[in-house]
Amino acid sequence: MRIIYIHQYFVTPEEGGAIRSYHLAKGLVEAGLEVEMITAHNHSNYDLRIIDGIKVHYLPVPYDNAFGFLKRTVAFSRFVTKAKSLIKRLPRPDLLYITSTPLTTGLIGLWAKKKFALPYIFEVRDLWPEAPIQVGVIRNKLIKKALYYLEERIYSRALKIVALSPGIKNYIRNKCQRAELFLIPNFCDTDFFSPVKKDGQKLEKLGLKERFTITYTGAVGSVNALHEFIYLAKDAQDQSKDWQFILMGKGMKKQELEVLSKDLRLKNLKFHPFGNKREVREILAATDIVYVSFDHFPVLGTNSPNKFFDALAMGKAVLVNHKGWVYELIKRHRLGLYHNPGNHRETIRQLAVLSENPQALKQAQKNSRSLATLHFSKEKAVRKLLFVLDPVKFKMDTTDGVYILTA
Repeated sequence: MRIIYIHQYFVTPEEGGAIRSYHLAKGLVEAGLEVEMITAHNHSNYDLRIIDGIKVHYLPVPYDNAFGFLKRTVAFSRFVTKAKSLIKRLPRPDLLYITSTPLTTGLIGLWAKKKFALPYIFEVRDLWPEAPIQVGVIRNKLIKKALYYLEERIYSRALKIVALSPGIKNYIRNKCQRAELFLIPNFCDTDFFSPVKKDGQKLEKLGLKERFTITYTGAVGSVNALHEFIYLAKDAQDQSKDWQFILMGKGMKKQELEVLSKDLRLKNLKFHPFGNKREVREILAATDIVYVSFDHFPVLGTNSPNKFFDALAMGKAVLVNHKGWVYELIKRHRLGLYHNPGNHRETIRQLAVLSENPQALKQAQKNSRSLATLHFSKEKAVRKLLFVLDPVKFKMDTTDGVYILTA
């Protein structure tokens, strides 16, 4: 089987960030499939590289999270145009595997199906346009109507759809009754990320102390609500808790948060720059509890955040600030705590119980690692995708019922 895999923001572990597509594509190659990845980069020329057996085509389409709505729209449009041009020149595949966001990548599938009778599978990572509409980024009624129409067309014409969370799957089912839907959440690299004891020398190297540590790693954008993390650190400091908070990542809100931290005179919060997979592992090794954060819009409760699955693999307790699918997993499997942003003091009280009870903390951490290995390994995700691609050749793994929850 030959597949063209389309992901505008494909990255490798060395680059850091969301590396789901890397692991899935690599797994397909190892299973004997031929995979060509079409993506974009911020350089001025086209590039072709072979990465772990994946033939990766880099198209020159600059993009940055700091782009405004208009510049983002131009980048999305340019990627679609250049991807179409490249597909015309490549040998015909058996199908396209297209992942969002942005939703506009689905235009490539619609075009290929009409022009070449090529089937496509569409993977939905985030709900577009629902997310930017709820958040308030898109307000124009005509644009909303056009995007909802495009969304319905992409779903209805896809051969199959892969959703990353139960909430996303339920949303798509309501939008498109006849869609053939599959659930393949984000997953854990349980080989690379694994539980380790804190190391005094490594803590010193990172400028950290051997204290109870709460860490956030990931995007620092407008939908991450990380001011709540800052104020949680403030309350801990006001209550003389001997804890340390770490914020590692990049995004348009990072400078604003650094200013807020300085204004609040926080001495217990350390900012770290965005890092690759190896650097994230170093920070998580120094961590007791991982903080998972999104703003409080219903659509964001459907997310399947990478940082959560890295925490599971490292065997870390989890503190989540919103009620959705991740919250349900934490509650059901006793992985950690819920942070009510309207009641920081109650969260501090619950964190204090864990910090003063090593056995309770260890049990939550053990539960996390167990969930990672039993139900969220990358190998399991690859097997699920192989079944989606070829159900005759590849058998379905039926041991995944643990996360079939309604968000």
